[in-house]
Amino acid sequence: MKHQSLDGSSHLLIELAGLLYEGRPDGDLCTTARAPRSHPDVAEKVDRFARFADDQYQDLTSLLAALSTRLRDTKSNYVSYDGEVAGGMMNALLETGVYVPPEKR
Repeated sequence: MKHQSLDGSSHLLIELAGLLYEGRPDGDLCTTARAPRSHPDVAEKVDRFARFADDQYQDLTSLLAALSTRLRDTKSNYVSYDGEVAGGMMNALLETGVYVPPEKR
């Protein structure tokens, strides 16, 4: 696994959250459907839909930001662990390894 792909994916998630935030639902659009401009039943349905859509939007942007953070943490842990394993194996090989000629195997 390459840690650059983890880093790139975390940046992509946060960029997506940012784009969604920039294109967030416009609250003024829902005010034009309020009574008395529209029928009270329509106004109530539009208000209910707008609140639901805003809730889902907030959840999605929060989720993307949280996933991006978690992915960055995972990348950091992966790089640290991979470096420890590689360093430990290399040191162990150099410290405890014994050369055995092919004819003596």
